[in-house]
Amino acid sequence: MSTRDDDLAVAQKALQSGDFAAGRDRALDVLASAPDDIEALYIAAVAHRYCKEYAKADAVLSRLHTASPEFGRAWQEAGHLARDQGKNDIAIAAYGRAVKFNPALEASWRAQSELLAAAGYTAEAEAAAAQSQRLRALPRELVAVTHHLHEGRVLHAEQICRAFLLKDPRNVEGMRLLAQIGIKLGILDDAEFLLESAVTFEPDNVQLRLDYIDALRRRQKFEQAREQAEALYSRDPDSPLFQSHLAVESMQTGDYERAFTLFDAVLEKLPEDPATLTSRGHALKTTGQTGDAVASYRAAFAAKPDHGDAWYALANLKTYRFTDDEIAAMRAQLERPDLAFMDKVHLSFALGKAYEDREEYADSFAHYEQGNALKRAQTRYSADQMSAELARQKVHCTPELFAKHEGSGHPAPDPIFILGLPRAGSTLLEQILASHSQVDGTLELPNILSLAHRLRGRKAGQSRYPEILHELAPERLAQFGEDFIENTRVHRQGAPFFIDKMPNNFRHIGLIHLILPNATIIDARRDPMDCCFSGFKQLFAEGQEFTYGLNEVGRYYADYVDLMAHWDTVLPGKVLRVQHEDVLDDLEGQVRRMLDHCGLPFEQSCVDFHKTDRAVRTASSEQVRQPINRSGQGAWKPFEPWLGDLKEALGTLDPTA
Repeated sequence: MSTRDDDLAVAQKALQSGDFAAGRDRALDVLASAPDDIEALYIAAVAHRYCKEYAKADAVLSRLHTASPEFGRAWQEAGHLARDQGKNDIAIAAYGRAVKFNPALEASWRAQSELLAAAGYTAEAEAAAAQSQRLRALPRELVAVTHHLHEGRVLHAEQICRAFLLKDPRNVEGMRLLAQIGIKLGILDDAEFLLESAVTFEPDNVQLRLDYIDALRRRQKFEQAREQAEALYSRDPDSPLFQSHLAVESMQTGDYERAFTLFDAVLEKLPEDPATLTSRGHALKTTGQTGDAVASYRAAFAAKPDHGDAWYALANLKTYRFTDDEIAAMRAQLERPDLAFMDKVHLSFALGKAYEDREEYADSFAHYEQGNALKRAQTRYSADQMSAELARQKVHCTPELFAKHEGSGHPAPDPIFILGLPRAGSTLLEQILASHSQVDGTLELPNILSLAHRLRGRKAGQSRYPEILHELAPERLAQFGEDFIENTRVHRQGAPFFIDKMPNNFRHIGLIHLILPNATIIDARRDPMDCCFSGFKQLFAEGQEFTYGLNEVGRYYADYVDLMAHWDTVLPGKVLRVQHEDVLDDLEGQVRRMLDHCGLPFEQSCVDFHKTDRAVRTASSEQVRQPINRSGQGAWKPFEPWLGDLKEALGTLDPTA
């Protein structure tokens, strides 16, 4: 009996030989048992088009876009389908999406160039033709790397790219692609090094420098990112692109005055640029100028009604309430068949918030679920894989491991790790502790996650972490700890202690203890239903893929509680658990408890945390500027009729069960 791979191989060969009907039929056989198979859907769509079955091709492509919304070849095929039917405007838009999701699709650039030229868009046609020529000039290995990278086969892309660079180690495009792979895998220090080297080889390559800025920002080396943005800006101070990048990097370094000046300069040339208006709104929000932020976001979607980023930014203020006209406008945009993927996601979450504020919970949940379903399709998160990954921590991080390495690591007591799940109250705890004169608040620092990724090793599909912790010499553990202290120094303002509030660090408490045995660890915990449903309602920038499904977020919470119980067993007394509800009930008592755990004297400023004047960049930024309140407690209860999957996943952790 043939397998799925056998059937698809036969279908592919049939297409290549010109027997389109046979290829179509074999692909449809696969889809009969696996209706969401991405490759089978793609082959079926191509075959239908060659058979001139245009309506069937369009229907299959719609299923493919739903199953894999950022699959570049699917959008290329949509372009071919529209072009074959003489729908050139639709074809141009589809080709544009294709190269957005996979810039190595040379056929899309070439077809786009031809159609744009025919429509009289000479400059745009020339730009697309230049991209087509650039791809044809690239080594075939690097074209293949780009395809694999943008179609989710990251480890395969890495293998090919590393092999290519062994033969041509100074190829800057190869270095740039390997850096992108490193960013995808979370190995940010490698990405930074590659791009720094590539920029040295080709200092006038603007794309390299932009990628380098991105890598530095991800590593939260904001001063260095700003220096690179300054270098671009100095080349052409009138360039809106360079002004915009420097504005963003100035904002990251806390120089909001410079950022606003640059944003205004961009808006003088491009007065209705939605991206700039939205970025300016983010800066205003971060500095507490909420009214001005609202005005900037509104101006962004007034200029471009489908600019989902601005709509969601307004919803994400938490304190904003949408008008009837704004809700109607968002609904109208969602009905557009040509709405871009992320605009659809942003608008879905924004409408979820809008209807929740109006207590129209059925409509609210429907839109939250729509947004989450889109993100689930995009991320392809596996709860089973995550459960297995967390279980490995329990298997390998044993009392014997910690006894073996007792006395190792770097002795610095500086870091205070606040960890747990997002939306569990960690920003509140950070704001409380950062209000202390001896504590610097920083950000969600990526350093521990990056180290864990590095320790996994290079072999595809074979992670050596956390097993490798048993093999590390004391000197190496101490070096890792020292590196953490040195690499995070850039975020500090001189206080003896500082906070790292990356929530996902709970997965790596064993690693943290081995490299920084005197660090303080606080587990921010919240009622499971409140925490999980709050995560489900939140659209995160990146790194929290488990939140995009009720079953997924419930399983993750249960796995988190189970792993924290393991840490309590093997490292007794190491972690202070702070329950969000206890903070609400007895703020001063919990403040004193946290300060005692950190070895710090009591300061009233920690109780008066909402008066602290510091930039807050998380989704809770507006809430932590207000006195403590219970507005988020029980927010899931009106949605209870639709939360069965969450309750089932939480099991006995659900307090209503």
